[in-house]
Amino acid sequence: MALPRILLVHGAATTASVWRPVLALLGDLDAVAVDRPCSGDLEIELAALAPLAEGAFVVGVSGGATLTLALAASPVALAGGIAHEPAVGSLVPGLLAPMAAAFAEGGTARFATTLYGPLWRPELGPRDPDAVARELPMFRAFEPEPARPGQGPVLATVGGDSPAPRHAAAEALSARLGYETAVLPGCRHFLPQEHPAALAALIRTRLAS
Repeated sequence: MALPRILLVHGAATTASVWRPVLALLGDLDAVAVDRPCSGDLEIELAALAPLAEGAFVVGVSGGATLTLALAASPVALAGGIAHEPAVGSLVPGLLAPMAAAFAEGGTARFATTLYGPLWRPELGPRDPDAVARELPMFRAFEPEPARPGQGPVLATVGGDSPAPRHAAAEALSARLGYETAVLPGCRHFLPQEHPAALAALIRTRLAS
C-alpha cells in the first residue's frame, strides 16, 4: 500500500520555509510544505488547505498544529496527523497571552522570538507585515473539538522542555477531547528548526504504524 502524502503546515510568523530541514530528511517520501494565506479567517485557511489535506498525513507545529486539529474535526478525511503544541482555547485560558503581550510590545519579531525562541529569524517570517496581526486573534479564539468519527489518528505532542501550560494543553486535549498525546523528550516549541530529526523520525514511525 502506498503511503499517503505528508502535508506540513506552518504557524504564525513563519512560512513554508520553516520546514526545509524536515523536508530534507523526508526526501524519499511524498512530502510538501505550503504557504498558507495567513488571512486571519479560519474558514479561509481550512479551505486553502483542504485539497492537499484530503487523504494526507497532516503535520503542524504551533498555529499549524491548531489548523491540524481544525482539519481533524472537519469533513476533510485525513490519513492521520501530528499536532505539536496547538492553541487550545478555553481548555487552557491564557496559553497565548505571553505571545499577545509580546506582539503588543514589539510586533512580529518580539512575538516570534517569544513563541519560537532564538532560532526564529526574520527570513523565516512572512513578507506581509500585517500577517501576525490578522492571525493572532484567530488562533486565540480557536476552540478545539474532538476529531471527526472515522478520522485518521491525530497525535498531539508537547516538548519535554516546554513550559507547564503547554503540558496542561496536551493533557486537556487527551482528557477532554480524546486525542492521543505524547511528550517529546528534550524538545520545545520550534520543532522543525530545533529538532527536525526527531520530528522526521516521529512522522516515519506514525506512517509505519
